[in-house]
Amino acid sequence: MNTNKLRLGPLPKSESVKLTFACPASLKADLDRYAALHAQTYGEPVDAMTLIPHMLEAFMARDRGFRKGTAAKAPSVPRRDAPPT
Repeated sequence: MNTNKLRLGPLPKSESVKLTFACPASLKADLDRYAALHAQTYGEPVDAMTLIPHMLEAFMARDRGFRKGTAAKAPSVPRRDAPPT
């Protein structure tokens, strides 16, 4: 088992909504490599499509500009704790 910690921790179970998007082939290859490393680190098989929503959620949770810009406009929505950094 790999002892390095990834920024994206173990994945929680959650309700999903299907979205479709296009990305460059190089990004897809990076996502696949990240998914393989995540599976090796946490011992659970996972694919890139499963990781993408969690990566986006973690990114938005850490974006100060987004949090400042939406705090005054939207009601507070409970979110799960961000994974450890």
